[in-house]
Amino acid sequence: MERSLLKEKKKLEIIRTACKLFSEKGYHNTVIPDIANALGMSVGNIYNYFESKEELAKEIMLTVSSYVAERLRRINQENISTREKIYRFTEEFFQMALKEPELINYFLRVFLVNREIFKEGCEGFACVAEVVTEVMILLSDGIERGELRNQSFFPAFTIIMGPIGGMVFLHNEGVLEKPLIEYKDEVAYNIWNALRA
Repeated sequence: MERSLLKEKKKLEIIRTACKLFSEKGYHNTVIPDIANALGMSVGNIYNYFESKEELAKEIMLTVSSYVAERLRRINQENISTREKIYRFTEEFFQMALKEPELINYFLRVFLVNREIFKEGCEGFACVAEVVTEVMILLSDGIERGELRNQSFFPAFTIIMGPIGGMVFLHNEGVLEKPLIEYKDEVAYNIWNALRA
């Protein structure tokens, strides 16, 4: 395997491990030696990939954003109604939360809770710009087709992401009565009803 490919694979392994530890133990309770230990690497070797814990935290957020955005991008490119796109995105997000829980947990438990870590270069929507762009496309396409009400972006964005993220959070807390995926249609229906023309 090519050297640059190996380095990228190792970088992704560090990101996934750090993401899991930050989500489980909390950002402030996790130190670089914890991450190194979990990977069987030296602390110095981790610093060959990331200059600091803060840089690693931001890189994880960019990776999570890219991961979620790629799935939404595929849905946006499908020749289906906006309603179907909302249903598909809700299901896809729930599936991601079940298959890659550390990535979605990181967003919910680290990024949203520890905003002070993400001050430089990750303010506002900077670290989640790819997801925001895809949601904008979903909304603007729906408005253009006459399927969604014309409304301000931020309230519409929270109508989509709030319920989806909220249900994943409740799932992670173990308070849902049924498996998360069984709520997909009801949640998507609520989002559609709140946004439709």
